[in-house]
Amino acid sequence: MNVTVFPLHFINAGSDYSTVEHHVPAPYFRRIFEVNDNVKCAKIQICGLGFYELHINGTDITKGFLAPYRSNHDHYVYVDEYDVSSQMKQGENVIAVLLGNGMQNPSGGSIWNFDKAAWRSSPQVSFELHLEYEDGEQEVIISDEMTKTAASPILYDDLHLGEYYDARKELEGWDTVAYDDSCWEFAKSVTSPRGEARIGEAEPLKVRQEIQPISITECDGGYIYDFGVNTTGVCRLTIEDSTEGQKVLLQHCEVLVDEKPFFDGIRFNYMGNHDPFQEDIYYCSGKKEESYTPHFTYHGFRYVYVTGIKPEQAKPSLLTYLEICTDLKTAGSFTCSDEIANRIQEATVRSDYSNFHYFPTDCPQREKNGWTADAALSAEQMLLNLTPEKSYREWMRNIYKAMNEEGKIPGIIPTTGWGYDWGNGPAWDNVIVYIPYYTYKYRGDRTILEECATPLMRYLTYLYTQLDEHNLAEYGLGDWCQAKKIGADFDTPLVVTDTIMTIDIARKAEFIYEVLGMQEQQAYAKALADKVTMAFREHLIDKESLIVKGDTQTAQAMALYYGMFTEEEQPEAYAHLLKQIEREDEHMAVGVLGGRVLFRVLADNGQADLAYHMITRTDFPSYGNWIVRGATTLWETFFEEGGRILSMNHHFWGDVSAWFYYYPGGLRYNPTGKDVKELNITPCFIKELNEVNVTHLSPEGEIVVSWKREKDYIQLLITVPDTVHGAIRLPKQYKFETEESNCPLQSGVYIIRKERGEYYEKTGN
Repeated sequence: MNVTVFPLHFINAGSDYSTVEHHVPAPYFRRIFEVNDNVKCAKIQICGLGFYELHINGTDITKGFLAPYRSNHDHYVYVDEYDVSSQMKQGENVIAVLLGNGMQNPSGGSIWNFDKAAWRSSPQVSFELHLEYEDGEQEVIISDEMTKTAASPILYDDLHLGEYYDARKELEGWDTVAYDDSCWEFAKSVTSPRGEARIGEAEPLKVRQEIQPISITECDGGYIYDFGVNTTGVCRLTIEDSTEGQKVLLQHCEVLVDEKPFFDGIRFNYMGNHDPFQEDIYYCSGKKEESYTPHFTYHGFRYVYVTGIKPEQAKPSLLTYLEICTDLKTAGSFTCSDEIANRIQEATVRSDYSNFHYFPTDCPQREKNGWTADAALSAEQMLLNLTPEKSYREWMRNIYKAMNEEGKIPGIIPTTGWGYDWGNGPAWDNVIVYIPYYTYKYRGDRTILEECATPLMRYLTYLYTQLDEHNLAEYGLGDWCQAKKIGADFDTPLVVTDTIMTIDIARKAEFIYEVLGMQEQQAYAKALADKVTMAFREHLIDKESLIVKGDTQTAQAMALYYGMFTEEEQPEAYAHLLKQIEREDEHMAVGVLGGRVLFRVLADNGQADLAYHMITRTDFPSYGNWIVRGATTLWETFFEEGGRILSMNHHFWGDVSAWFYYYPGGLRYNPTGKDVKELNITPCFIKELNEVNVTHLSPEGEIVVSWKREKDYIQLLITVPDTVHGAIRLPKQYKFETEESNCPLQSGVYIIRKERGEYYEKTGN
């Protein structure tokens, strides 16, 4: 985006700022100015540190929730630009801003040291309005000490903890020209932040849908509102017949235990024994009807526990769930004849949306952090399901800024310094190649590769320094959140997962540099990958049994998937993986790293039926078990009934959705990674399914693949853009009339039989 950033002129309402114990109201700002002629063009740029709402002459024109962006303000400060030509009128006009704490004062983030941010201060704002008149004259209005300020009704706001609002303190018409601000104070000029100013490309946060409660239950003097699904956002409170000063408390949670709200899975101890996490408070004005929507926070929840209301106020209309996330569009869909699989897919997409707030986050209720591994693990399925590419590019720029002098990447981005010494390592750092690599593969976006080239080389140089005397890696986080049957005792050695991920990073870097024509860098990446692969084979694979160190599903599946065995060794190595699965009674026994590859390895070796069974079976542990236990999003862990409850909304187990597209759906888009016009259709006709439907909106147009079992044949429907080329490739036991298992890709309806020699028929275009 080639937009010039106007000069910055930061102001604040004073130096005092909120802490968890000490609340300072969010400030209002007003700047009156005169328009003396007909305006041809008017553009305003605004930078809020933290979140802002921008009003022009009484109209809220803010692009979305939590504007402008979430960043480390020593790295980037984000500026938004608006065309306000149509809002200008002759005579007096007013720019009005409501300013929250946001990332400038993240007091609720002490677990990750956000409260120790070097830039922490009271919130501040900069705006500059450029007016161009019909006669060619130009004028500039800036945020300066002529801007006036006063306290808003927002008593306290924090991204993690919630928002407190006192409707008795509302200043009606505060954002209009007619409002009398004579008793307001003048704003104070402050020093500009250290971060680089830029106009961001990430999509804004919008309301995706409004959700009504499905039930209201009385509980311990309060009321539990159940919205039927676990997702992300805030509640619009609409209360009738209140009394002045009536305090309404909204506490948000994901699950009920013993029919009561369960908060322990999401709370951290900020204030001793009391933790005001995900709590919104509203003090009523006493009007016949009043409405309130939190401004500068969001929550992850299915249930809201409401206290402070009268029985007659506990109506369905009291709360409306506003689902809020980045304004991503749908890029694909998967449905089939199995409702369990459909609900797993639905839960994955809901987890994607509810964990995308400018960038992928690890959970919406507790952390809201941009964990690197989570984003890498989900990159492929998110690009199949949604359109995150613009937001990915913007977040990657923040990742590059976050690299320290060594080339080390923190585990969360943005960060104030937390995550460099714990919470990272190769399996987390691979975000530096995964997002560029898969974005290029699915969108053909060369820009994201060009931007990553230099920082990626810095990281590869760092990676070399972390190898031990055997050229192995063992220094980060490993196979996180392992799914274990009750009583199971296994762990995949860190040296196995770290070493394999080091190789995978180097191989993808080699590919990126090849695309960019950077031969020296390509050779460097290849040398790193070759050296570490040799070390892995020498030290971590038993040469007699071909069992990878640790003897776990994750170790064996990762070694198979990432090419640690020779072609001759693969059958025996794969046979041992099957024994490991049999040992667990055909249950998955992996963490998130193994979970991304296990089912792919099975399907690639002709056993998609087994993979599908492991995914959709309904006993513990499995995805299907989540669904029959009521999950509407993917959980952080596979825990047994009665086990420890953690986050119930994570996306890092979501590669199962990509598996649905790839194997039952047969969608192999850009298989070499170098041609966005190439597509192979290779469906696995899984015996438990009678029908599969897949769509994907590629850069060339929409792709549709569907198949359905009839009495003695399968009907395959394919629709592809004319510019796409490739092949239809069937499993070995399925044949066309010509007894071929491949044919050129083109739109049409295909009749496929399992036995050799039976007819093949194609109709349509």
